[in-house]
Amino acid sequence: MKNYVLTLFLVMAVVGSTMAQTVTAPQTTAPVQATAIRQGNWMIGADLASIGHNFKSETFTLDVEPRAGFFISDNAAIGAQVQLGLQLYDGGETFSYGLTPFVRYYFPEGAAPTHRWFGEALVGFAGSNLKDNEGDAFFSTVYGVRAGYAHFVATNVSLEGTLNLVRSNANIDVGSGTTGLSLGLGFQIYLPSRGNR
Repeated sequence: MKNYVLTLFLVMAVVGSTMAQTVTAPQTTAPVQATAIRQGNWMIGADLASIGHNFKSETFTLDVEPRAGFFISDNAAIGAQVQLGLQLYDGGETFSYGLTPFVRYYFPEGAAPTHRWFGEALVGFAGSNLKDNEGDAFFSTVYGVRAGYAHFVATNVSLEGTLNLVRSNANIDVGSGTTGLSLGLGFQIYLPSRGNR
């Protein structure tokens, strides 16, 4: 009987201590945006799922745009991104590429510890390769603006959503210049400089 009571007491102690532990939900936000966007920090990331609609040709696109930037002051960064895209449409496909420097500014108005609104301007060059087209792969200008929302999910990591308006004249030999409005989803990793650690 004594062993039975002792075993019951031990089982109750183990169950009680297990139930007393707190279950922690996955982290979905972090109050770190003020330290992530400081002068001297770096940012790397990509737009991973840009799905858009072209007003002229009714073409759907899928783009991946890796990027890197440097904060020249608090809230302001300059950098460059590589544009890689694939357009599929009735009767063909197009592979596009480019390099576009950008300037990004995080607005202090409406900011919270876990998120920031930002604006971005970009200008650079782009090209495209129309399948089965002679004289393809011409370079041309690309320029545009973006408005976005950065939500910080962990220390120095944000998920972003953007609304993009971009103009490109790739393949100017066949007159396929495009202006498009698109939505983008991506992420950024903010790397502190030695002085900001």
